[in-house]
Amino acid sequence: MRTIIFCFILSMLVTSFLSAQQTSQELRSPDGAYEFVLNTEDNLNYSVKYLDAVIIGTSKMGFQFKGEKNNNRKFRISSTIREEVKSSWRPVYGEKSEYPDIYNEMLVELKQVDGKDPNFNIRIRAYNEGIAYRYEFTEIDRKVIISDELTEFALPPETLIWASTRAQSEIVKMSVNEVSEAVERPLLMELPGKYFVAIGEAGLVDFARMKFALKNGESSTLTSELSSEVVFNTSFVTPWRYVMASKRPGGLIENNFLLLNLNEPNKIADTSWIKPGKVIREVTLTTQGGMACVDFAVKHNLQFIEFDAGWYGSEYENASDATTVTVDPKRSKGPLELHKVIQYAKSKDIGVILYVNRRALEKQLDEVLPVLKSWGVAGVKYGFVNVGSQEWTTWLHDAVRKAADHQLMVDIHDEYRPTGYSRTYPNLMTQEGIRGDEESPDNSMVLNTLFTRMIAGAGDHTNCYMAERVDTKMGSHASQMAKAVCIYSPWQFLYWYDRPQGSPGKTGGAGETKGIIPELPDLEFYDALPTVWDDTKVLDGYPGSRAVIARKSNENWFVGVLNGSEPRQFKINLGFLEPGIQYVAKIFIDDKSMNTKTNIRIEKIEVNSETIIERAVQRMNGLAMVIAPK
Repeated sequence: MRTIIFCFILSMLVTSFLSAQQTSQELRSPDGAYEFVLNTEDNLNYSVKYLDAVIIGTSKMGFQFKGEKNNNRKFRISSTIREEVKSSWRPVYGEKSEYPDIYNEMLVELKQVDGKDPNFNIRIRAYNEGIAYRYEFTEIDRKVIISDELTEFALPPETLIWASTRAQSEIVKMSVNEVSEAVERPLLMELPGKYFVAIGEAGLVDFARMKFALKNGESSTLTSELSSEVVFNTSFVTPWRYVMASKRPGGLIENNFLLLNLNEPNKIADTSWIKPGKVIREVTLTTQGGMACVDFAVKHNLQFIEFDAGWYGSEYENASDATTVTVDPKRSKGPLELHKVIQYAKSKDIGVILYVNRRALEKQLDEVLPVLKSWGVAGVKYGFVNVGSQEWTTWLHDAVRKAADHQLMVDIHDEYRPTGYSRTYPNLMTQEGIRGDEESPDNSMVLNTLFTRMIAGAGDHTNCYMAERVDTKMGSHASQMAKAVCIYSPWQFLYWYDRPQGSPGKTGGAGETKGIIPELPDLEFYDALPTVWDDTKVLDGYPGSRAVIARKSNENWFVGVLNGSEPRQFKINLGFLEPGIQYVAKIFIDDKSMNTKTNIRIEKIEVNSETIIERAVQRMNGLAMVIAPK
């Protein structure tokens, strides 16, 4: 599903003789904003400049190999091959309908001056959106064991970062010098008085995950920390390491397609079965609950229902068999006629997603996938997968490819963070690796998530709406609406803790009202909400403080406004609208004077590209808009 608009490749081979006389090579982005310098004079190192500032100072590169005593090997530049690429491609789905893929590339072939460890080359790409580089091992004739990566990121003093130690832990703003244990990627940084910078990895498929640790004895220098040894017996390439910069944090979100560009193109020939959409979770594990979810999905323009853990037995017991329907009695009394629900859903054009824990997947993946396909299941949520090591990274991406072989879409639960593989296998719809609503984050934490985690790609935030925690811990109902716009996910889970009318409660009675979704006018927002977009613009924002994001679907625009811990007067400039066209904006905003369960006020006003909408938004509240041509 790629369309190449224009591609012009200019290759220049610099002879080995000339390159050998040089100890450094430079590469600039097409717009000249980025400059990458590779140097071999002392040891192998690099630096990155953005506009008028050095954003990554002189930083070491390379690897520590198992059994190697000296990691200060010297290299010489053997040759350099340069290319210019100008192209674009259309994703199966995305935050934009088309992505530019424009960069200058430099492949630097290196030779060791001394030592017996494997030689490697370095491929560098300079995009207008950022710098990326990876190591390529092309002359492997024996087992190679990488025990550590030496890649560093030397930062200016007084750099601030937004860091978390696990994919789902709290994101904390701190000085880079306060890092005490390895922190997650992507890592967002604010350089003193200047730019916002993000560093991370892309194209992680069969390597060990990288995190960032503070280098011993050196302030403000981060070093790469791999989650396991890496072993290869033949030629291989590493994941990309990238550096992005912008004058505003929203620029990094708008340019996050850089990670997709650093992955291989789509390998699924027929993608007609891959469908984004909205999902409601079936929480009762009963036939009655499943049927009620299907009916709700039809009425409210949802595309999927999902049966969570327990439909095939206890997810935590290795004896549970995911090729059978055996309800876990600790979760539900049943009965669950799953096949009946699947067929009913299919008759209504609603897909069914089934959760399967890693224990069953690791034990019987090759058996489970064809069985689920034969049942008519649309997708699988891979639960509590192992992540980090090379072994489990390789296993997981292999499991995504195997799901594609059976035309099954995938959502990955828990700690997995994306690095762009959904470009290559777009059946990987979304993933967690995010501090979502299960953790009851308030708006300030969500705003940290938005400007950090969302650089990596889609995030399954398990958005809830009617749950008590919205009022008591998280923020407001309008901010829940806004989150569904701001937090991108092609599979958008809604009403995570809620049940539709007709679904049985814990006592088994359909009349039990706790957790039931009432038929409120508010729901029309979610009814209309798309999950994938033709364009995305970050109009305003700062981590932990505020965000205003506008996304386009066909001729309509959806706007999400999230506010942090201080009341704020927002001025929303609608200059992104098509000039000369009149629109109608429907505004959903928190209002305590409204005598409803959610306290949502709905306004309707006429607007155009010259309109500036001003609204006061209280602390931890939000605002959402649907803007359509009149």
